[in-house]
Formats: sequence, structure tokens, C-alpha cells
Amino acid sequence: MGKGYTGKVLIVDLGTKSVTEEEIPDRIYKQYLSGMGLGAYMLYKHIPAGADALGPDNMLGFVSGLLTGTGSLFTGRWTLVGKSPLTGGWGDANCGGTFSPAIKRCGYDGIFVRGISETPVYLYIDDHVKELRDASDVWGKDTVDTEAHFRKDWKGRNLGIACIGPAGEGVSLISGVATDNGRMAARSGLGAVMGSKRLKAVVLAGNKRINPHNRKEMKRISAICNKWVQFQPPFMTSTMMAGTGALMRALPSVMAQDGILYKMMLKKWGTVSMNQMSVEMGDSPIKNWKGSSKDWGMFKSHSSNPDNFTKCEEVKYHCYSCPLGCGGICSTSGKYRETHKPEYETVLSLGGLLLNKDIDSIFYLNELLNRAGMDTISAGHAVAFAIECYEEGVFTKKDTDGLELTWGNTKAIVSLLEKMVAREGIGHILADGVKQAAHRIGKGSEEFAVHAGGQEPAMHDSRNDPGFALHYSVEPSPGKHTVGSGLYYEMFKLWHVVDGLPGVAPFYMKGRKYKVDEEKAKVGAANSQFMNVVNGSGICLFGTFLGAKRIRVFDWLNAATGWTLTPNEYMAVGANVQTLRQAFNVRHGIEPKSFKVSDRALGRPVQTKGANKGRTVEIEAMMQGYWAQFGWDPHTGKPSEETIKELEAGL
Repeated sequence: MGKGYTGKVLIVDLGTKSVTEEEIPDRIYKQYLSGMGLGAYMLYKHIPAGADALGPDNMLGFVSGLLTGTGSLFTGRWTLVGKSPLTGGWGDANCGGTFSPAIKRCGYDGIFVRGISETPVYLYIDDHVKELRDASDVWGKDTVDTEAHFRKDWKGRNLGIACIGPAGEGVSLISGVATDNGRMAARSGLGAVMGSKRLKAVVLAGNKRINPHNRKEMKRISAICNKWVQFQPPFMTSTMMAGTGALMRALPSVMAQDGILYKMMLKKWGTVSMNQMSVEMGDSPIKNWKGSSKDWGMFKSHSSNPDNFTKCEEVKYHCYSCPLGCGGICSTSGKYRETHKPEYETVLSLGGLLLNKDIDSIFYLNELLNRAGMDTISAGHAVAFAIECYEEGVFTKKDTDGLELTWGNTKAIVSLLEKMVAREGIGHILADGVKQAAHRIGKGSEEFAVHAGGQEPAMHDSRNDPGFALHYSVEPSPGKHTVGSGLYYEMFKLWHVVDGLPGVAPFYMKGRKYKVDEEKAKVGAANSQFMNVVNGSGICLFGTFLGAKRIRVFDWLNAATGWTLTPNEYMAVGANVQTLRQAFNVRHGIEPKSFKVSDRALGRPVQTKGANKGRTVEIEAMMQGYWAQFGWDPHTGKPSEETIKELEAGL
């Protein structure tokens, strides 16, 4: 009889070449879970205050979820953690695929790396061997070729591989880490940390079994969840999605969303199902956040129609333990004949954000950036920033290496991104994201740099859903869309299982979204707490959209561990993780208020046309209300010294 977690982590020092194990007490799992929470525990404990994110004292962690491998569904996610060179504070990136169970099959809940190697190396682990090996023959290769190299060497082995490409090797602050031929743990610039350490890859080949406490109960709960996943009416078309978005824009009221509808869309098209619908309803930022659906209406955005991406889909694929299967491998006639189906974020950051309606270029750039190991969200923002600089006269044609950077100029957009990957010419200035680029350029370019604490926000317009503005601004890793919003809370339906949380009416007026009150603060805090539980468990965000009664996260955790915690007690665990991550930032000199998302994303100045016309988000009041829910100083966002001392005493 097991307990879901292994109870230990591996710590590798690249400078001394030492490899050691650290036992993790059961009380730590009960206080922080695994995944994100275990990462927070390890980083707070091991990274000294003020450590250089690109120096030897930073620790990079590859952490599996507590529920991974236990027989639960949607639990194939892993989390990459470290001090972010992009924001200067807590950094994390989440990814699916097959790497998460590979960590636990090696007998660990996490693998943590510190120090800097003198030469390129990779880390190899199986049931008997844990060692650093020379990587000079793969240094310089892209992520897909790197993975192919290792799979050829160990043909027939069940390998989990995480690696960096040229962007990470070049220490681009918007680089990530890839698995499964281009699946990206893209955010927070942690690929740059891996590159600075000269760690090319982590190759895992363990075969240890993962045992839950009650396998029979795990199976029973999973069967309930799977019934909802397999429910799939055939009536939806891509034209309906665009029309639904336009209708939602026009109506004065909002219908609270049930995630079962989004599940159906994901199962049919994947995340690209939202492309045109999001544009029409005002969810997708357009033209570097200064445009609107009026600039990218149905005629122009037709290039992002989901059918255009799925018609060349050769095969769908599932992440580990996922019954949904929203991923796909596509065949194209371009340079890369086989590629992952682009995700929603990629299509809109390389499409609507730039007014680029060339679908072939999006397929090409998606593969180019995945192979380079560069975050498509941040890369798209960097290009949008550059185009606006050119439009406003900050850049001349000489500055852009002869590129005519105008909206929708596909050839120039492709060339600029290729330069960013190579850190060549103007690409070198942009390869570290918009905040760094604006700092280097000056000349008022800061106005065009849309970010939160240094990280570019995702393709969900906070003027349409103020919940995104809140989480872009208050999360210890800012600018991310995978934590919370008003829409997410509606789909989580946590009030059905967690006592004391506000419910959502079936219909409500749109103006209600912009009202700042204690109820909204409770919603924001609940989103963060729940997603810390989710990320500590290794669960996919898309699975949680089924709702708390359909995907029984808390019941799975009890069945896996043998615990008897209530949903409210698990939410308290989520609060522990949030406070520890916030304390990490404060310890490293971060002023939480500095993470507030750029004014343009808040409707300052207000838009005069399009879906978000006249809308402004009162973010300062929202941030204060959110911080108060955690018991932090509502004016600074800092946990009290007493709270931090209590945390440190328990580490």
C-alpha cells in the first residue's frame, strides 16, 4: 500500500558534480503537496536571498505531481521551478506530455539542479545510475534534434527527456524547456537558467512503480470523471464558435459558463477552438493590445478558424493519463513537414496580436520557436512591441536591419523572429522580452511594452475579464493565464464542495464583472488556492474545467495518500503554497505592487471601439482586496514578518 508520493528528491550540483538524495518528511507533503508546493519548499529552503537567477546559487527544479501515476485522470503535468531571470522573483512553468511520470519512475518527486558546469552536460537517471554526462555533441542542436539524438542512443527505452534549444543556450530571458518533441514549459524564462548552468538535457529512464493508498477507490473516482469526458454531442461547427463570440459581445448580460461546453470544443479542435470566438467576444488582445475586434473581425480572423488547423491534423494525441486528447500532429507543406498543432496562445500571439493572417507562417513559426525553445507568448509580444516602435518612429529601418515592421507584414514578422532565435541584430535586443527591450531602447518605448513585472501577459484580454487582470498582477509568477479569472471560477464550481465560497448566478449583467467587492476578492483567492492544489497534484487545468463534482480532485488526493482532509483543508494547503511563494519574492527584493500589469491592459486609456469599448479595470482596489484574503498587508502585498517566521520555522 503506497501513498502516491515517493518521499524524496534528487539534488544535483553541476559545479561539484555531486548527486545526493534528500528525504522529504510526510508533514511537508501534507502542508504543501508535491509539484508546485514541493518546489516552493525546496527553493525557499535552498536559494539564498538575492541570488543571481543566472548564477550558481539558483536552483532549477523538475517536479512531478502528487497524483501522477496513481490511476487518476488528467494528472500528467509537471512543473519547472526556479528563480526567474525575467521577473527577478519566483518562476514556474507547467507542461504536459510524458515527462511527469518519468520523474516518479526514477523514484523521486522532484529533481533539483544547482551550480554551473564548466562544459555542456546532461543528467542521466535510471534505476541504478544517476550521473552527469558530456553533452558537447548535442550543444547547439534544437530541441527536436536533441531529443531524437537521445532516443536513437537508447532505442526501445521508455525515456522522459527535457531539454533546451538555441534560445536557452543563448540565455534568452523568454526561453523555456521542451519535452516530447517541442512541448514547452515556456514561461518565466527558466530555459535561460538551464542554459546558464550549461545543462542541455535531463534524460530519465527509470522503471519504478507508483503506488496509491487505495487503488480501487482511485479507479472508481476516475470512472465517474471519464463518463463526463466521453460525453460529446456532434452539433458544433467552427462558424458557430465565431458567431457565438459575436453574440456574447452584443448581449448586455452574461451566461455563467459550464466547462462541459469547453470540454466538447477541446475534444473536437483542441485549444484553437477558441480562436475566432475569443476575438469576437473581446477575449483576445489585438494589435499589441491597442486594437480590437474592429481591426481583426471575422473576415481577417478567418485565417485563425479552428478548421484551418485541424484539417491538416494527421493524428490526435493525449498527454499521460488524459482521456481527452486535445493535442495533434499536423502535416504541412512548409519547411517543417510535421509539427504540433499550434495552441490558441500561439495562434493569437503570432496572429491577431500582430495582425498577421498568414496561417502558413503561424505553422512555421510555431515549430521554429518550439525547436528553439522560445516562449511564443513573449515572442509575439516582442514583435508587436517592435512593430509599434517602428510605427511611432522609435525605430528606423536602419535599426530594424532593413525590415519594414508594419502590422500584418508576414515576411518581416518571420524574419524578425528568426533574428530573435539567433540573437542577431535587432533580434538580440528583443530576445529578452519587452521590458528589457524597452529599458535598452528608451525613447518612450516603455509605453508600448505590455507586461506584468517583466513577463508578457497571455492572450486573454483583462478588459474583457478583470479576473485575468487580477491574476496577471498578483501572482508570484505574474502575467500568467493559467491560474484564475471570473470565467475559470464559473467552470471550477468550487462553491459546490468548498464551504464559504460565493456561488455564481446562471445569468448576470456584464457590468457585474467590473464591480470591486469582497466577493470578488474571495473568488480571486479561491482561484489561486485551488490552482496551487491542482499544480501540486499534477492535474491539467483543462480537466478542472469539468467542475469540482465531475473531477474530484480532493477525493483523489485522499484516496492516493490515505489522508482524510476536507476540501476546505486542501484549500488551506493552497493558501500555504501561495504565501510561501509570495514570501520567496519578498525575500528576493520584489515589491509585489511592481507586478501590476501595464495600463494598456487595464483600459487606460479606455478603448473607443470594439468589444471592450469604454471598459476600465480598477486593479489597485482588486489587488488590495485579494491580498487581504490571505492575511497579507493589503497595501503592500507582503506577508507579515510573523507569518514568514512561522513558515521558515516549519521548513
